[in-house]
Amino acid sequence: MPDGARDLVEHNKKWQMRMAPKMKHHDGKPSLSLKEAISASISRGKLVSGSTDGSVSVPSGESVPAAAVSKFANPFWVEMGVLTRRAFINTKRTPEIFIIRLAAVLVTGFILATIFWRLDDSPKGVQERLGFFAIAMSTMFYTCSDALPVFLNERYIFLRETAYNAYRRSSYVLSHTIVGFPSLIVLSFAFALTTFFAVGLAGGAEGFFFFVAIVLASFWAGSGFATFLSGVVTNVMLGYPVVVSTLAYFLLFSGFFINRDRIPRYWIWFHYLSLVKYPYEAVMQNEFSDPARCFVRGVQMFDNTPLAALPAALKVRVLRAMSQSLGVDIGTATCITTGPDFLAQQAVTDLTKWDCLWITVAWGFLFRILFYISLLLGSRNKRR
Repeated sequence: MPDGARDLVEHNKKWQMRMAPKMKHHDGKPSLSLKEAISASISRGKLVSGSTDGSVSVPSGESVPAAAVSKFANPFWVEMGVLTRRAFINTKRTPEIFIIRLAAVLVTGFILATIFWRLDDSPKGVQERLGFFAIAMSTMFYTCSDALPVFLNERYIFLRETAYNAYRRSSYVLSHTIVGFPSLIVLSFAFALTTFFAVGLAGGAEGFFFFVAIVLASFWAGSGFATFLSGVVTNVMLGYPVVVSTLAYFLLFSGFFINRDRIPRYWIWFHYLSLVKYPYEAVMQNEFSDPARCFVRGVQMFDNTPLAALPAALKVRVLRAMSQSLGVDIGTATCITTGPDFLAQQAVTDLTKWDCLWITVAWGFLFRILFYISLLLGSRNKRR
């Protein structure tokens, strides 16, 4: 500054004149000596006790209760407010991240809707529904991989600020969780509106809102998983292969490619650790839980078999012969397989759809807790 520290000196003099009446007793003497003022500051947690240059004797750390000295300058709610506001400003300054993510969800939903347009209740329609559910639920988790570089880009800032105890790590985790959650709601409704009615899924309004809830839970768990990995790995190029390969394993053991009762016993534990298993089974039960819905009638039982190529008249004759042999009247309109029967065939019977929903939500909380633990263990960076 051209005038040096003159403005600062004038400001200090004015402040002393303004505060002089408050800092003196009625007899005109200072209310606190320097030693007393420092001791009072230590007791209120404003200063950390220690030695000075020798001109003033300061009480040692043993004379000040440890609980009286605060480790952080601000309370938890103040940190939350500041960090939440900062995270919101960063998000607002980079709208292209959310726009690209929303575009990816809409494009994926549009492609799935056009491929699986208005599926019927035939055996082929059932198999096509399985494919749609597997691709849709795994897409939620793959889309969340863009959360991986968020913390990695802020890693050095976070390490520098927490080294000075500028804020708690829990405040950082919670503030970013709060700021990121509204975008997950928008993405969930965008995907559900694009696919649910176009594919012709069952359940009406109740089924639609449950579909939105399980998609939201999948986004919640997937973003938590990517966030946790960002606290473990230190490089984006290392993190993406880990995310992609792990999600591929989750899809493999989800129950789509191989039923639960067909998975070898030494791999069954991975089936229950699969993030894709729970949303996949939830949407399956949301679609096939109605016992009044029939998916295989009469001669449709020959579909997906070598007998499917037989003429329709011959199929009816085979059906009549089977009825006579079994002693059961099986006509062309007789229901062979209902929705619950199909769920039993797919071994989707150990959990309800609500159990799957809450387990998926719990996975999201667990991964954020693990992210917090990774920050505690990975950023012990006291200044030297």
